Amino acid sequence: MNDDLSLDTTRRGFLGLAAGGLALSAAIPPAAARTVQTSARIVILGAGAGGASIANRLMRRLDGATITIVDGSDQHWYQPGFTLIASGLKSARYAISGTGDWLPDGIEWVREDAAAIDPEANRVVTEGGERIDYDYLIVATGLTLDWGAVEGFDLDMVGRNGIGAVYAGPDYAEATWRAMDAFTDAGGRGVFFRPPTEMKCAGAPIKYTFLTDDYLRRKGTRTDSQLTYVNHSQALFGVPVITEKVELLMRDKDVEVHRHHRIKGVDAERRELHFETDDGDARFEYDFTNIIPPQRAPEAVRQSGLSWEDRWQDQGWIEVDMHTLRHRRFPNVFGIGDINGVPKGKTAASVKFHVPVVEDHLVAELEGREGSASFDGYTSCPLITRVGRAMLVEFDYEDNLVPSFPGVIAPLEELWISWLMKEIALKPTYNAMLRGRA
Repeated sequence: MNDDLSLDTTRRGFLGLAAGGLALSAAIPPAAARTVQTSARIVILGAGAGGASIANRLMRRLDGATITIVDGSDQHWYQPGFTLIASGLKSARYAISGTGDWLPDGIEWVREDAAAIDPEANRVVTEGGERIDYDYLIVATGLTLDWGAVEGFDLDMVGRNGIGAVYAGPDYAEATWRAMDAFTDAGGRGVFFRPPTEMKCAGAPIKYTFLTDDYLRRKGTRTDSQLTYVNHSQALFGVPVITEKVELLMRDKDVEVHRHHRIKGVDAERRELHFETDDGDARFEYDFTNIIPPQRAPEAVRQSGLSWEDRWQDQGWIEVDMHTLRHRRFPNVFGIGDINGVPKGKTAASVKFHVPVVEDHLVAELEGREGSASFDGYTSCPLITRVGRAMLVEFDYEDNLVPSFPGVIAPLEELWISWLMKEIALKPTYNAMLRGRA
């Protein structure tokens, strides 16, 4: 990697410690809450960020409860690190740990995924046929990447012939970096897009467009290249003030923008992306692209009767109250993370604020009282604009900017310290969250 990609060691060390201090201060656990005696059977679907965090917190709060976590994956992926891996700044190992590393002692871990959920009978059936009855269910499955919805695409294509797929996993993110590195060496046509469904970290397609632009400029191949961003709707971001900033950056970086295009498929042999528009189909030739598929609830959730019936019908997000995260029809069911059918909140930072809300309402229920915690839609996106610069944008349901460090980090400015928050401070905070201490 070029020497100018590295940051000054002294400044990096000083501000890295400062940023790390901010993260770790958020990880200091609150004063011990009262332990509740209960024989409740609690099932948690998913051992990712939300599932591991709530499991740790409930094991400390509840005495006598049977807590079962259902998840068939032996690996835990630190998904906020995928963009750094796909930019050549981290290896795939950076994002991989063991699922069991984050689960508390005393938990019952069923190492299978759920095949069926019956909220009427209060039962989960695993892929291996095990039946697990519950008194309370916490759905923290995350979402499913619907690769099959992109015609002509196969994950075996990633890393070859100009095709990347940052979302697919750590190894695929590393393969994406190899493809992006080769593309930026030579220059050419880069085409980026986002899918027409709700998605986790909706800023990711934008920041990877900007990172590719940055590498082209560093390597002196930008003038020989054309970058295109294809959006599914009119607005480039879900918050108007952030959309205005992104529009400005797209113009400044000379990125061509197309709107109201919905991904249909890829022709790898011809190096073409196919989109559906209101006026018919459209095709874009590319030398490099980052495939991001439509995203939906897992099949078991979509078939469970927990999904919204009048919203996101093709996606299956569960019908929870947007503030309590409690299911609106099945009050013994709660949701954490990407699976929730709420207007905002499909980021790891949102999970950090989901977990104590669910904990509060579940524990209150067990004590025979009303919970009081409320989720305000907090969503955070470290929007990288180039290597070493980012905007730490944080917002709520009302599209208000809600900066965590007012006067220190201006949310719409491209700052080095915001980059450090992404590169250095975020992972320790994330790990503390997994332990239930953030």
